[in-house]
Amino acid sequence: MASMRDIKRRRDSIQSTQQITKAMKLVSTVKLQRARARAEQARPYFDKMYETIQSILSKSEKIDHPYLSSNGSARRAVIVVTSSRGLAGGYNNNIVRLITDSGWRPEDTDIYGIGRKGVDALERRGWHIVSDDSDVLGEPSFSDAAAIGAKVLDAFAAGEIGEIYLAYTRFKNTVVHVPVLLRLLPVEREETETDGGDGLLMNYEPGPEEALDLLIPKYVNSTIFGALIEADASENGARMQAMDAASGNADEMIASLSLLYNRARQGAITQELTEIISGAEALNG
Repeated sequence: MASMRDIKRRRDSIQSTQQITKAMKLVSTVKLQRARARAEQARPYFDKMYETIQSILSKSEKIDHPYLSSNGSARRAVIVVTSSRGLAGGYNNNIVRLITDSGWRPEDTDIYGIGRKGVDALERRGWHIVSDDSDVLGEPSFSDAAAIGAKVLDAFAAGEIGEIYLAYTRFKNTVVHVPVLLRLLPVEREETETDGGDGLLMNYEPGPEEALDLLIPKYVNSTIFGALIEADASENGARMQAMDAASGNADEMIASLSLLYNRARQGAITQELTEIISGAEALNG
């Protein structure tokens, strides 16, 4: 059995760690409230942008546009959104696993990383890291998303890549965060009925190609921005849960060590009493 001093030292160490986890939980809770409000306010805009693109495509005749078909390149780009800090449970590992379990070959995939944890993990596994924009995390802005979008769109237009994907964590609520792998380009056309079922086609002014040249880059940038906001809320939610679980585990360990300490202390007292009594009996004898 460990000595009383060792048990007390370990218990004090766990209590110090618990104070840190409780403080981190409080910080993550405050950040989560702000990030969740931002995500919930912005989500209708991003949903409407997607609906608009799909509505245009569903009400248009077949359009020959570079953003709607493959350019022949076998390479793909994946924008990977993780965090730059740990202690968030499986938040980062879930996204990394989403990429590694996709069936894609690392040599045919370009990673545009946002978050040092994901960049480092994928780089160790042999994936090609094209850029690292981890500095946009924390308080992402639309201009940050547009700059990242411009990189992948330029590579797509140049024929360097044939597909663009986005990997991030979608925020559903405080305890549910869903890893998502979404294809951005070429745009996938959903089979939808036209409004009212009249089958009328949409008229464009200017033409459909000019409209899509304007709308699809905005759609891509908006989706990236929405992913950054959702990922920020998910990260703080995951970290809050992880720190809450760590604090609970620390409580159990402290209780167990306190019991061991009390048993060791009681044993020491009993041993001292036994020695005192034995000594007294020896003197009396």
